[in-house]
Amino acid sequence: MPEEAHASSGLLAGVLQAIEVVSVAIEVLAIGIIVVGIVMGTLHYWRRSLARPPVPGRYGAYKARLTRGLLLGLEILVAADVIRTVALEPTIQAIASLGLLVLVRTFLSWTLVVEEEGRWPWQPRGPGEGEPALPAARAAETVRAEPPPA
Repeated sequence: MPEEAHASSGLLAGVLQAIEVVSVAIEVLAIGIIVVGIVMGTLHYWRRSLARPPVPGRYGAYKARLTRGLLLGLEILVAADVIRTVALEPTIQAIASLGLLVLVRTFLSWTLVVEEEGRWPWQPRGPGEGEPALPAARAAETVRAEPPPA
């Protein structure tokens, strides 16, 4: 019987360690998404700034790209925090701490949406508004992609 208890505790320790590794991997993924979003957005902005003639709306498109990377990274960080708290530290203090983190990150997400779209996340989109993000960039790309009128 003691051998079974020892094997069971060893299995539990292995599962907890695996959960810790997974949550850290998710956090690293979130950080990578934010960094890649910043780097790619900045490279795209520089390329469009150096174009002759410069592409209009490039700063708005740059801000939108950065916002999207930050939003996605924040969402994934919240997922990592939930996994870590629920699986590894299901104490009242850890859950309260998680709740505070989720509130702060939710507020950050809302302010980023307001910055990008000019509306609160719970407000409906205007008529004809599809998926948000990069309206100026998409308009510029659409103009370039369409052949000149005959």
